[in-house]
Amino acid sequence: MTKPKTHSHTSAIFIALLVTFLWSTSFIIIKLGLGEIPPLTFAGLRYSIAFMCLLPFALKKERVEEIKKIEKCDWLKLIALGFIFYTFTQGTQFLGLSLLPAVTVSLILNFTPVVVAVMGIFLLSEIPSARQWFGAFLFIAGVMVYFFPADLSASKITGLIVMSVGVIANASSSILGRSVNRGGKFHPLTVTIISMGVGSIVLLVVGIAMQGFPAIGLKNILFLLWLAGINTALAFTLWNLSLRSLTAMESSIINGTMLIQIAILAWVFLGETITLKEFVGMVIAAAGALLVQLKKK
Repeated sequence: MTKPKTHSHTSAIFIALLVTFLWSTSFIIIKLGLGEIPPLTFAGLRYSIAFMCLLPFALKKERVEEIKKIEKCDWLKLIALGFIFYTFTQGTQFLGLSLLPAVTVSLILNFTPVVVAVMGIFLLSEIPSARQWFGAFLFIAGVMVYFFPADLSASKITGLIVMSVGVIANASSSILGRSVNRGGKFHPLTVTIISMGVGSIVLLVVGIAMQGFPAIGLKNILFLLWLAGINTALAFTLWNLSLRSLTAMESSIINGTMLIQIAILAWVFLGETITLKEFVGMVIAAAGALLVQLKKK
């Protein structure tokens, strides 16, 4: 019985690494597509198409029955999750990528666990351990090493402000998502379909209203289909599958490799170079973010 378990665990590690690679390539694809598609419209299209990919699964009998039984208070939570995680978090991420290098956006998003830990004190009564506090300070130190000396243009300052809002939204969605999924009241697919449907449609409407709907070339149509079908619908499904075998510590470590993956991909495909100082800052920040995510057993 030991061998099948080991094989399953090894497979889960490779699946998780594949997913992080797909998510890392999203940053590159988005940067390439932003030359033609406005950021908010781009984000709305990506997640609206992903929602359409997942929608057939919501029509299955068990999902329909579950959706019918959702109470008003739970509907409000799911709708709020859609607004916060998709409309705000994903919208600000696309806006951030239109203003900042992909590596910088990735680094700022790694601040999310630190914000979650602090918000958890007030909202969930979860007091961070000494190791988590040390990780938070280590992350901040890494960010300071990465950005020092600060030489920021107006667009970069705007990008940092946008991403700061995105990190707060991302952290809020993590806490709300934990509340929604606590106790396994709803199937994860039900939560994803409802929240993604609400958030993506609002994001698309806002994007078209504010930035318009451009003529999209064949290359970017393929980018959109890949982002929605492979990097979103399939990737999230595979990630949830890997979590059945991986511990929280293992998934955190694997997820933390995205920062390095994005740096390499951005260098190869976007020509974004990083200095030795910036690389050291990234490594320190990644280590700090990992420590924050490692909770007591």
